[in-house]
Amino acid sequence: MIEPTPRILLNCDMGESFGAWRMGDDTHAMPLIDQANLACGYHAGDPLTMQRTVRLAVEQGVSIGAHPAYPDLAGFGRRHMSCSPAEVHALMLYQIGALDAFCRAAGTQVAYVKPHGALYNDLVRDDALLAAVLDACAAYRKRLPLMVLALADNNRELQLADAADVPLMFEAFADRAYLPDGQLAPRRLPNAVHHEPQRILDQALAIARGEPFPDIDGNPLRLRADSLCVHGDNPESLAVLRRLRGLLDQA
Repeated sequence: MIEPTPRILLNCDMGESFGAWRMGDDTHAMPLIDQANLACGYHAGDPLTMQRTVRLAVEQGVSIGAHPAYPDLAGFGRRHMSCSPAEVHALMLYQIGALDAFCRAAGTQVAYVKPHGALYNDLVRDDALLAAVLDACAAYRKRLPLMVLALADNNRELQLADAADVPLMFEAFADRAYLPDGQLAPRRLPNAVHHEPQRILDQALAIARGEPFPDIDGNPLRLRADSLCVHGDNPESLAVLRRLRGLLDQA
């Protein structure tokens, strides 16, 4: 496991446009974050979008993470797919390699991997899939970090990652509601996504300070996280990122 950073990092899912369809405001959000999770073409992103977003991240000195997903453009990668561990291993390598080609052309490389959507959530419950993703990271490049969900207890993830010799980064979310065990509340539930800027800020600052915040039932939950995500497809994300960046820089 990598050592915790002296301050929490800010990350955002980016490069999620596709053809004529536009998602997020990457140009204005990029200077406000530390890490950009870039779509690799399976849930969003096309070659030109990937190339442009990599260049934007390099210009702003932002660390680039691969954001691989199930092959689900129509569902934005948020639908579960019954892929075998072997399939998941292959689709991970395929997507990491695609993004890394643009990174290398721009003089950098993929710095970490953060699975997207349904695949990200499935890793919390399926040891075989998590092992396949860890093995793909290790196969692509020695000690390539994997970003996973910060839970109330991450011993399972740590054990599997140690076996694969893959560093972990633990991620929490500013704009998502949580279940009592630290899993994300499914988007089908009411109030699973926070939209009020002040609530997003309050949750973000509590996580950054290691303080408890209310789960979806209103009970206190405390998470240890290395990086904090604000979703790029949330209409409030840019305004929240600006305020949050300023508050964290003052801490």
